[in-house]
Parts: sequence; C-alpha cells; structure tokens
Amino acid sequence: MRKAWVAGLWAIASLIVVFLITLPISLQAHLIAGCIVVLAMIVLKTFGPPVGIFRMIALALGTAIVLRYVYWRTTSTLPPITELGNFTIGFMLYIGEMYSVFMLFLSLFVVSSPMPERKAPPIPEGEVPKVDIFVPSYNEDPDLLASTLSAALSIDYPVDRFTVWLLDDGGTDQKCEQDDSVKALEAQKRRVELQRICDGLGCRYLTRARNEHAKAGNLNNGLKHSDGDLVAVFDADHAPTRDFLKQTVGYFLEQENLFLVQTPHFFINPDPLERNLNTFDFMPSENEMFYGIIQRGLDKWDSAFFCGSAALVNRKALAETNGFQGITITEDAETALELHSRGWHSIYVDRPLVAGLQPETFASFIGQRSRWAQGMMQILRFHVPPLKRGLSLQQRLCYMSSTLFWLFPYPRLMFLISPLFYLFFSLEIFNASGAEFFAYTTTYMLVNLLMQNYLYGRYRWPWISELYEYIQAIYLLPALISVLINPRKPTFNVTAKGETLDEGHVSEIGRPFFIIFAVLIVALLVTIWRLLTEPFNADVIIVVGAWNLLNILIAGCALGVVSERRNRRRAHRVDLMRRCDLIINDVSYPATIDDGSLGGARVRPNANVTMPELDRGQPALLRFKPLAANIPIDTLPFTIRNADRDADGLLIGGEFAPDQPLHYRLISDLIFANSDQWKKFQESRRKNPGVLRGTVFFIRVSLFQTGRGLSYLVQLHKLWRERHRRALLEPAKRG
Repeated sequence: MRKAWVAGLWAIASLIVVFLITLPISLQAHLIAGCIVVLAMIVLKTFGPPVGIFRMIALALGTAIVLRYVYWRTTSTLPPITELGNFTIGFMLYIGEMYSVFMLFLSLFVVSSPMPERKAPPIPEGEVPKVDIFVPSYNEDPDLLASTLSAALSIDYPVDRFTVWLLDDGGTDQKCEQDDSVKALEAQKRRVELQRICDGLGCRYLTRARNEHAKAGNLNNGLKHSDGDLVAVFDADHAPTRDFLKQTVGYFLEQENLFLVQTPHFFINPDPLERNLNTFDFMPSENEMFYGIIQRGLDKWDSAFFCGSAALVNRKALAETNGFQGITITEDAETALELHSRGWHSIYVDRPLVAGLQPETFASFIGQRSRWAQGMMQILRFHVPPLKRGLSLQQRLCYMSSTLFWLFPYPRLMFLISPLFYLFFSLEIFNASGAEFFAYTTTYMLVNLLMQNYLYGRYRWPWISELYEYIQAIYLLPALISVLINPRKPTFNVTAKGETLDEGHVSEIGRPFFIIFAVLIVALLVTIWRLLTEPFNADVIIVVGAWNLLNILIAGCALGVVSERRNRRRAHRVDLMRRCDLIINDVSYPATIDDGSLGGARVRPNANVTMPELDRGQPALLRFKPLAANIPIDTLPFTIRNADRDADGLLIGGEFAPDQPLHYRLISDLIFANSDQWKKFQESRRKNPGVLRGTVFFIRVSLFQTGRGLSYLVQLHKLWRERHRRALLEPAKRG
C-alpha cells in the first residue's frame, strides 16, 4: 500500500514537471506556474519532513522552473549574432548562467539524499590493526607541532599498536646544507629543536634528504620507514581527539577493500570572513557545507575523497599506487581519484575528530583557496574524471562536481560586470523586455534560493555562498587561467596559521574591492540618470539597476571582509569545565578550569575557597587529572595574568608556562581530548534561518559592513579608538 502511495505521488509530480516545462512561452502562465511552485515548495518545507519523498517532490518542482528558465534564456533572450558587441557579452553571461544551472543539477544528484550519520563498528580484541600516525610539517611553529603530536600520543588506543611520526620537511638535508647560511642555520636549529621535542614526548622524528614532491613526497618517505597496517594523517595544526581511532579503525575490519575513512576538518578559530564579520559564534562556517552535507552526499555514491588530513588510509591500497600521488598540488583528492578508479572504496564519518586552525588573514585565506582551485584544475587537466577508466557513472558525476565547482570565479564575475555593460555602454546583454526578464529571473532566483535552502539550509545561510565566491573570484580567476594554460606551473605552498594582527587595517590585497564598489556606486548613479532621461526604457533600466543594487550589497559586505579586525590572540578559547587544583606558594586551592586555549586558561576557585592576594606575573601550578592514562604527570606550570570578578565569583586568568615536552601532553589533553565539545559547538551553529530571515540578515550585515569597510579605508576606526581610549582615561586623570 505504501509503495503504491509513493508511486502515485511520484507519478503526479512527474506529470506536473512535464506540464510546467512544456507550457507555452507566456509571461502570465509562467508567473502563475512560478508562484504555484514557490508556494508548494514553502508548504512542503514547512510541513513535510526534512528528508524523504516530500523533499524530493519539492526539488523536482523547483527543477521544473529552473528548466523553464533555461528554455526561455536559450530560445528567446540571446542577442542576434550579427550584433557582435551585444552577442559577445550576452553569450558570455549565458555561459556563466548555464554553468550555474549545470552545477545546481550536479549538486542535486550529489546531496539530494545524503548518507545518514554512521555508527562506528567495534574493534574486536585480538584484531587491533597497527597504525602509523603521520604529522607532516614544513615551517610550522614548534609549540604548535608539540601540541598536535601530544594530542596524537594521547589517542585512546593500545599503546603498542600505534606510532606517532613527525615528518619534518623543514629540516631536510637540502634545507640544512643550502647556500644561504642564515636559512641553513635556521633549518639546523629547527631540526635540533624538533628532535628534542619528539624525544621528550616519546614519538618518532623523521626527515629526508631532499624536498621532492612536496607533501606527497614527505608522506611517501614516511611510508618507507614505517610498517603499520593503517596510516592516519594529521596536518601540523590538526590536533586529534582521543577517540579518533576508535571512531574510524573498525570500518577497515568490516570492509577488506576500503582505502579511506575521512572525517571532517573542524576549526576552532574563525576564517577571515567570520572574524571580520563577527559571525563565528552563531553562523555555520564555510567548510560546514562541504563537510556537513556534500561529503555525506559523496559518501552515498562511494565518492567521499581524501582531504589531506583527519583521515585513516589503508597501506595495502597505497601500495597499489606507489604511495600518495604527487602530480598535482592537491595530492589528497588525486590519490582518492586513483584508488576509486582501481575499485577501492571510501567512507565518510561525520563527526569532528580533529580541531584545526584556519588562515587568520585574508591574504593567507586567498593563498590557500588558490592552491585548492589550481590543484583541482590540475586533476581536471591530467586525469579528466568524467572519462577516467574504472569509475562508476555516479563517481564520474561526483568528481565532476568536485572539480568543476572551482570554475565559479567566471560566472561570479560575469554576474558582477554584466549590468555595467548595459548601464555604461547600452549593450543589450539580453533580448527581452524588462517585464519578461523580471518575471523569469525572479521566479528562477526564488526557486533557486528555496532549493539551496532545502539542500544546505542548516549548513549555509542565504547569500553567504555568493559572498564567499565573490571575495575569492577576483584572485582565483587569474590563478585558474594560469593553470589551464600551464598545468605544471603551480607549486605547493604551506598556508600560514596562527597569525596575529596588532592593528585593524585594510588587507594588503583588499584595494580592488574598494575600486569595484566605487564603480558599482557610479553605475547606480547612472541608473538614476538614465531613468530620468530615458523613460521609454524604464522597465529594462529598473531591472538591470536592481541587479546592480544586489551586486552593491554583496560588494559592500566584502569591504567588511577585507577590513581586517585587530587580532592579538594567537590561540582561541574553548569551554572546558574541568576540575583542578590551583597551587600557589605550595598551597592547593580547589577550582574549575572554565575555558582555555593552547596559550592559557581561566580558572574559577570553588565558592567556599578564600584566595590570597594575587599579583600579575605570579608563578603557580595547575594540577588536574589527565584523561589519557599514558601521561605520567598531572601538574602544569601556570603564570597568573589577571583576576576579575563576575556574577559567579572570582575568575583567574593565566598563561601556561611549559618548560618540558611532557607539559604539552597536559595542555593537549585539556584542550583537544573530547570530541563531544566540538560536536556540541558545531550543532549550536547549525540553525536554518529560512530564505526570508536569512536575506534580511544579509542585508543588515551588508549595510553595516559597507560603512565599517569605508571607515577602515580612511582609517576612521583608529580615530574612534583613540577618542574612546582618551574618554576612558579622562576620569582617571580627574581622579
């Protein structure tokens, strides 16, 4: 009975879709059909379950309107080819739109019914695989590496069945013996320092003769010197939680031909957009959409791919490909593509089991994204995933989606500049009346927004994707053109992490965004002028002007993104709530560690405890029970920096003062041990505001960030800060 009911619903939906696509080209009919579909999608989303048949029907109805728009754009709106100027710009815009529609359909295939959350299978006693844990490094800070290595050493797994390796590419023989004596000395000191840390922690240090094939070569050198059944890979700034191996190893015991278990990259600091827009605490991060929904969708089609870190890989599979692939600068996805084509399988576990760091500055952010984009274009050029032998049809489509996505700079910039050709030069970018364009485009955009909200609502808010694409497009487009012309040109560059900003300023690569914003404002003035002087073209001018106004909102918000807020904190705080003893002058005071970071913590003495007078810089000790049983100490040097009172009592802030490698074990046990805290924080941000509220939120943020960005350009924020500082000092002077 249920099957017949479902089949009937599908039959009705299919008939409606065919009817909507084949409607005669009539503006009135299209408006009525579009309104019906929008209303139906809203009703289905409001009253239907988030997954299942009603979701699929809503997406099918939306697809019908999108196809109607494609049919109209293709058959009725392209300028005549005889009008070369109009046709060239119009056709370039059309190509950008068709790319966007194609990627929408690929997304529908990938994520319309993503894999549900998996439950880790148990690891039977006597069948515990041996694991090598690789932490590849190049130029990262030794303290950061010590924290990551310490977290890896504290993983809850039989101690005789795993080995932690630091793979140091910054202290190779080539680096230590280079002609530049200053850099050679730095590399030699680095090697000695990291060897000391590894010896003190109890892990293995490994370097090599030459820096060949970048990260892939470094990992392959690790494979040559190790013999574990499985290989875990963590970037230097990706500290694993204690349950990482328990959540991942069991899958390899269930599936013999499994080559990969990938987990999300979870970050404890905001990226430049989140930090400068101040949205990190309540809005999903950029990576949430990929790791929260897209990887789950890829997993459904056995196409979840290796992301370079936070993953467990089968050594037997790597033996078939002579290790990690190194033709491109994205060795992770390239390796996954090759192994998928050889019949190996992958699994994605949607649980945050690492805590990592994102680039702090906008320039570093763009550098990282440029490497990703160029690497995926290299994969497209060298391996051609749609034609790759050994892949299933579903895998071909999934890899097409993952690689072609990085072509987004072209359509994003075309959507930005196309209205300007009409407003400034009167070029007809489309051949339709203003009423037709408004009707078709409005229904298409509304349906598109609803479909995106259906697919990614809890993971990406309305218009945020457009903002992320815009801030990257200006710099990624030249990078993509470069690699398409010369695919062997890009080189692997390590992304800077843990940067600080002593003063707020406009990013060193932010000036083009202010120029573009100025041009769009001029275009707005031209729109008003043409409305006054060309009333006979008012319908088209209003539509194109509204398009330009939308671009102004996105471009204005981008001004806030490239206006770097001051950030003097190298490490970022997380909630802890761990019992401890604060020891001052050999006297122990019971307390709770409220929150902390890699640099320090805030400690709250128990309510019935009377504390002595505290001085800034006063040495103390912090004693707590580590979660990992193999940590032989429980006391950490602590330097008091401040003591304040809040509604709950005294709160003491201080810095960790590690003076031996084992102290980093305690810090990592305190900060990184528990994956539940990352899951809880992740879920707290996964809220869907809906299309209407999300749009209102974006407009408010855009207007505010436009003003903030312009104030940074003329440095008004520094004048305000100085005035505020003087206002605070004035009462003290009078006193």
